[in-house]
Amino acid sequence: MKLDVLGVQAFVALAERESFGKAAESLFLSQAALSRRIRNLEINLGVRLVDRTTRTISLSTVGRSFLPQARRLLGELESALQQIREQRQALAGNVTLACVPTVGVRFLPRVLEAYASAFPDNRVSVLDHSSVGVQQAVLDRAAEFGIGIADRLVPEIEYEELLHDRFVLVCRNEHRLARRKAVAWSELESEALILPGAGSSNRPLLDDQLPAGIALQARFEVQRSTTAVGMVAAGVGVAIVPDLALQPGAYPMLAAVPLVRPAVSRAFVLMRRRGSSLSPAAEALLGFIRRERRSQRRPAPAQ
Repeated sequence: MKLDVLGVQAFVALAERESFGKAAESLFLSQAALSRRIRNLEINLGVRLVDRTTRTISLSTVGRSFLPQARRLLGELESALQQIREQRQALAGNVTLACVPTVGVRFLPRVLEAYASAFPDNRVSVLDHSSVGVQQAVLDRAAEFGIGIADRLVPEIEYEELLHDRFVLVCRNEHRLARRKAVAWSELESEALILPGAGSSNRPLLDDQLPAGIALQARFEVQRSTTAVGMVAAGVGVAIVPDLALQPGAYPMLAAVPLVRPAVSRAFVLMRRRGSSLSPAAEALLGFIRRERRSQRRPAPAQ
């Protein structure tokens, strides 16, 4: 049976005021609307709660028995709603976080959408930085926490693994490798590639994890993965980028093929100042981030 809260509310108001006019006024209703609510409640319950005459109203035997239960029901409902309001007020506030741009392409938007739905009055500021910049923003307290790659660990920061992001080959759909399930790095030696530049945080990852025998020829070097993807879409070449840099549906003319032998990935971490507490609003946002991590967690790729 569907709970008729409005009907119960109308019944209690009528029982306490003993007048359709006064009860309707207390609920900002017309008398006809109040009468309909009570009648619908009686129909749903299959009993008469109110005895009506042309001059008086009184509760039926069942109505008198039901009244204390109805009051308790409304009281418990109001108490539960008040607890929710208080929790929401306690978590109110503005949050600033720092993150690397690729996290903002695919991972973070889903988190922020869910957070905004739960806390529509909270404002979130996102600082786009390199991983070094993310860490510095946390150290300087410009951001309460950050998401980036832990290139250089510092004792003032606590690190928590968030997810792994593998590197893929991005090419146009008509490219000879576009339909492959995977491509070995050694197969790219004859390709003119768009690669991360020396100033990119991705470049040292590739240099460290690729075997010495693999020599990749760079036609272009870029600092941002999003720039590389745009160049591939324009037909300039093929690129090696992290998988998270590709926004689903944004480039239907492109294919992303996993790179193997070896599989190379980068680990994103949450960064926060050691020993510093977060604001309630930031703690709530961090909870949404962790839930998103659990829903799509990527294990470290097999070699």
